[in-house]
Amino acid sequence: MTEIATARTPDHPVQDFFINRWSPRSFDGSTMPEADLKSVLEAARWAPSAFNIQPWRFVYALRDDAHWQKLVGLLNPFNRDWAQHSSALVYLFSDSEIDGKDGKPARPNATHSFDAGSAWAYMALQATELGYHAHAMAGILKDDIHSALGVPERFVPEIAVAIGRRGEASALPESLQAREAPSPRKPLDEIAFAGTWA
Repeated sequence: MTEIATARTPDHPVQDFFINRWSPRSFDGSTMPEADLKSVLEAARWAPSAFNIQPWRFVYALRDDAHWQKLVGLLNPFNRDWAQHSSALVYLFSDSEIDGKDGKPARPNATHSFDAGSAWAYMALQATELGYHAHAMAGILKDDIHSALGVPERFVPEIAVAIGRRGEASALPESLQAREAPSPRKPLDEIAFAGTWA
């Protein structure tokens, strides 16, 4: 599908993939080669993290594999309705603890969610570079995920990510069709201040 030409124009020069990345809900239901998904996850592996702890972990399924329905079932109903048509689902977890050394106990990791966010951003940008789109969802069944996926309790379920190629907006419920376009951004001078908060 041809990418939508929009009025998304940066205030200052940036690479095209920052502007081209957006989060559609309509996916075409096509299969995704495992090699492409591994490239997306490989990009996430190279994200920065405090003390290089790399707190992110991923549980994934490709469309129609043995784990697909289980991962689809852990989305809330609103997200399940459209994300089931994606090509891959990835659940992103972050380690809330830092392992102790020299016999010391584990201690809390204050930046685990922040660091996991950088991994998500790298995933999304790599998906864009490969011609896919990635849509992150906070609407997941967090109370069920640990037991359903065998995840240790110290790992926090952050988001699920639907990845695939865009489908037609007309495939979505009417209430979502008008929203199926890249969203604008606030001007830089509304969010970045020199020296003190404006």
